[in-house]
Amino acid sequence: MNHTDSNRWRTIDIVVASVIAVAFGVIFWAWGLVWSATEGAFAFFPPAQTLLYGVWLMPAVLGGLVIRKPGAALYCETVAAVLSALLGSQWAGTVIPQGMVQGLGAELAFAAFRYRSFRLPTALLAGALTGVGAALFDFFVWNAEYDLTGYRLPYALLTVVSATIIAGAGAWALLRALLTTGALDRFPAARARTPI
Repeated sequence: MNHTDSNRWRTIDIVVASVIAVAFGVIFWAWGLVWSATEGAFAFFPPAQTLLYGVWLMPAVLGGLVIRKPGAALYCETVAAVLSALLGSQWAGTVIPQGMVQGLGAELAFAAFRYRSFRLPTALLAGALTGVGAALFDFFVWNAEYDLTGYRLPYALLTVVSATIIAGAGAWALLRALLTTGALDRFPAARARTPI
């Protein structure tokens, strides 16, 4: 099978990517409530709240690790964002372009390895780049009014840290857990079972 055939999405790829996206769309909506509820806890240094951010970036990395085809990271993150908006996210439709920008970040990481490396370092890079996408979006869309050094820069840096750990390492760990269930036996991830 040549490389272009292996990049073609199968029906099962679409189904599983959609399941990942829908599951995370519900999690996104719920996580928005957690975010609102924890604002007071971070009153001492509001940018530190972004340490919770990585949860919103996980489907981009997990989708890329599971499906292993161009567009998977972008698809999972965008569909999850659309669903969270439909469920009534407090940020409304703005989460949709936000999800697209975040998904593109992870997509760039997988593309950099030509969709051939799905090891932990790739997952961490995908998490970090998803965080960069999130940080850039927020820098210009949500945080434009805030102080640059006291808020916007630490917010951006902590977003990337959270994304690398939660979305990168977290999605990697979730993939390993899913592999043990046999749920992904029809995917390259199950056949590869590559060590770190």
